[in-house]
Amino acid sequence: MEAESRIAIESDADVVTARQRARQLAGEVELTSTDQTLLATAISEVARNITTYATRGEVRLRIVRDGDGRAGIEVVASDEGPGIADIERALQDGFTTGEGLGLGLPGARRLVDEFDIESAPSKGTRVRLVKWARTTGSGVRA
Repeated sequence: MEAESRIAIESDADVVTARQRARQLAGEVELTSTDQTLLATAISEVARNITTYATRGEVRLRIVRDGDGRAGIEVVASDEGPGIADIERALQDGFTTGEGLGLGLPGARRLVDEFDIESAPSKGTRVRLVKWARTTGSGVRA
């Protein structure tokens, strides 16, 4: 198992730190520049939800590999905030309980290859994202 980075999220500066660390790891697994940007943007979306709704939480980052040896970056953003009562609705474009545009969670979901969310009122939220390195038909990374 690869080493895990844990970044406490309490401010916008922490969000930037999480993005930067993800880019470092993404470079190690040879994610394309475009995929690095997509991953960093997805992290911004879920980490800003922590600072907006839960005040504090954490982002955990690690390199993962699938059964075929393909590498990717796994991101787990978690908090102990108010949670989400209706996850299905929260994943719809335009839905917000705050002052945002309601694009955070649905936008993050579109930017990554795997997206899972667990949440319940008063129980906090856990969002898991994975962005895989692309390979060509011959198994070579693109």
